[in-house]
Amino acid sequence: MNIINSLFSKRLCVCLLLSFGVFGAVNIMAQKQSLSTVHENERRTPYPQIGQTLYINPAPLLVPKNRKQADCLQFELSQQKDFSGEGNMLSRPVPWCMFNPHQKLSAGKWYWRFRSVSSSGENFPWSETMEFVMTDDVPTFVTPTFDVLLKKLSGETSRLNCFLDDKLGEARQKMYTHPEYNRMITSGREGLAANYSTDTLVSNHATAMVDLCEKLHTAYVLTQRDVYANKMVQLIRWMLPSRVTDRQLSNDFYAGDLAYLLACSYETCYDRFTPQERNQMEQLMLRIIGHYYKSHFAGSMENHIFNNHLWQFTLRRLTQASLVLYDKYPEAHEFLEYAYELWTARAPATGFNRDGIWINGTCYFSANAITLYYLPALFSHLTGTDFFQHPWYKGVGKAMVYSWPPHSISVGWGDGHEQMNDKPLIIRSAFAEFLHRELGDPYAAWFTGIDQRYLMDDEMRLYRMVRPEAKEKITTLPANEPKATWFRDCGEMIANSNMADYQNNLCLSFRSSPFGSGSHTQSTQNAFNLHFRGVPVYGSTGYYMNFTDPHNLLDYRHTRGHNTLLVDGIGQPFSIKAYGDIVRMLGGENISYCLGDASNAYCGLNDYPMWIRNFANQGVEESRENGFGETPLTLYRRHIFLLHPDKVVIYDEMEAKSSVRWDWLLHSPVPFAIDKDTKLLTTRNEAKQFTSVAQLFSNQACDITQTDQFVVAPDITKAVRGEKLANQWHLTASFASSKRNRILTIIQVQPDGIKAADISHEGNRLQCGDWVIEAELNAKNPAKLFIENRVNKATFSYGTKKVSVGDHEYSLSAKEASLLYDCVNGQWKVQEMTDIPVQPTGAISKQ
Repeated sequence: MNIINSLFSKRLCVCLLLSFGVFGAVNIMAQKQSLSTVHENERRTPYPQIGQTLYINPAPLLVPKNRKQADCLQFELSQQKDFSGEGNMLSRPVPWCMFNPHQKLSAGKWYWRFRSVSSSGENFPWSETMEFVMTDDVPTFVTPTFDVLLKKLSGETSRLNCFLDDKLGEARQKMYTHPEYNRMITSGREGLAANYSTDTLVSNHATAMVDLCEKLHTAYVLTQRDVYANKMVQLIRWMLPSRVTDRQLSNDFYAGDLAYLLACSYETCYDRFTPQERNQMEQLMLRIIGHYYKSHFAGSMENHIFNNHLWQFTLRRLTQASLVLYDKYPEAHEFLEYAYELWTARAPATGFNRDGIWINGTCYFSANAITLYYLPALFSHLTGTDFFQHPWYKGVGKAMVYSWPPHSISVGWGDGHEQMNDKPLIIRSAFAEFLHRELGDPYAAWFTGIDQRYLMDDEMRLYRMVRPEAKEKITTLPANEPKATWFRDCGEMIANSNMADYQNNLCLSFRSSPFGSGSHTQSTQNAFNLHFRGVPVYGSTGYYMNFTDPHNLLDYRHTRGHNTLLVDGIGQPFSIKAYGDIVRMLGGENISYCLGDASNAYCGLNDYPMWIRNFANQGVEESRENGFGETPLTLYRRHIFLLHPDKVVIYDEMEAKSSVRWDWLLHSPVPFAIDKDTKLLTTRNEAKQFTSVAQLFSNQACDITQTDQFVVAPDITKAVRGEKLANQWHLTASFASSKRNRILTIIQVQPDGIKAADISHEGNRLQCGDWVIEAELNAKNPAKLFIENRVNKATFSYGTKKVSVGDHEYSLSAKEASLLYDCVNGQWKVQEMTDIPVQPTGAISKQ
């Protein structure tokens, strides 16, 4: 075996750390950070500044809404501290709180400032001058200025789907042989059959009508048959006399649906409406835009970490309404420009996420899929710049496959994770097919070859019937497919024994996220899920039927429902300040490893007003009895491994200022057989025919219990989507009160016919099959872990300055570093890593 080592590997590691040098010297054994949050939920701190991470070049300039003192803000950006250089950028005053440079920023120091400007032209004093450093390693993604889009748009004959026009004539000629032609006709007939002639409150049915409109519109655009367009007109004529109330418009989903219903019909059937009808439609669309733009969008969306509904639907729908009105009404023109600048600054996924993973939960990606396809397709066509070259889109195909593999239940996180369904929503399949067709994404292509339910999707059917199909079918994953992937910005790692053999794949998913918890994510810092043959071995528990009912607050969303840790029975609050981070990740053919740090996650009570209201409305107290409150925790680091192909190892380091009870949690869909003497935990999945054996090792005594009851049972009356509310099994290993603890866990998952290896144990040395594991379990000593495969000599070491690797002795840069010796892309090599600092975008010290 050839060891590719030392000096190059060390220099690579040092360079990597320096490139993220937010805090100067790296705190290798990071405990609680000086950051109250990595990202601010509502921006309080201008961005970017020294100490904050740049995620893209050019970086958007963002100003907290409360710093805006008049109608508009004006921005100035320069490489000269006195703003005297020729290359200065001075924006015109704009009514929002962001500025996109729309050009690549050269490496070096940059200075910027802002000032408020009144509608009468009064200039307020300039703000303090802020500075940041652009480096060459920041990914570049440059978008044109809005006037480029506007110039192209003014020459378009259609607007809403202008990016399809160049292929439309050819598609009409070939539509009769298209595999979706019959489905298109069937869907069109559903639209034709609609009848609201006797309904006195037609406005209540906007959501149903927009689905019908989509089907009719697709059929009309391709067939050009008047019957479909006339039916679209009839729907609107039923709608217009029906009063739309402000209360209805306060529902952002409803408002978005109504906006698109009007916009699509207005553009498609313009000459079929009377001037009076067109005016009514225009005024209603303007009313919707006005209802949301000033109060919900401008100044707020660019400064909120992620406003779910407005990003999912409302932004797209209001952009579509503004498209058809922008040249008639200044307010529509202004919203269109705002939408373009907002997308450039904060899309496709917060602006602080280049991973392709969806931070707000795997299931909720589906709610965003159409917007994630439509707006960049529109902007790409209108600007001549490919918006799908953003780093996030380069990773999304892989992230989709990893977080929800084919014929598997989701292995990811967030609301809806428990859906016992190995077929995710059809729109997910449609988005994957789009990625294959437009980007040639190999992961999406492989997924599309397995899951072809996109053919049943109505929302993207027009696109599929117009745009050329992918040039080639891809039936295999890339040859260099890694066993594990680190989604660093989001704080997730997913490792697979064999993704290609998805029917027998062992999948380990781990989360420790800088985005904290709340919204559609749960309190899951340093939690893991483990799936085999497409079903959970151990996974998060509970049922998502209501966003805020007691079951949701005290079981489903609470830390106690996940495979992580409670401190004196206290979990992590629902807050962006309750953050974690994956600070190391190394991987090869035999060992996949990452290290999560959740030392900041157990940080008291919820601080977000929405959650405070939700608790009050449900009559649930954030009490210690309910698992909420302050803890003395100072350190919670979880090392987690997939030892390929069938073993998982977890090494937990925990410390606190005062003695606490450590509750180590594990959840299963089936009951545990518990041997309390050996701390052996066995589960059996009869349906999928496999057995899992987990064993705990610690120098401290523990009491192991299990229950199949929730703190608050799910309400069966809310199971309106056919949920099967089966009991789940919750195991707690409660370790005696102490200031420090170390726990080693070894998990083996075996299909029927293969017996789990016996584990021999002598002192800190264990042997499990071909693997030797040495773990320091005495919490008074420095943490230390060594793993070696006796057959191929794959090796991991942590906490030792010198390591024997094969016939060589390797000296680490620091004894707290992690070392991996493994085969990577056909070559055996040594990798070394210390902690990578967090990547903050908010205040860089506690407030």
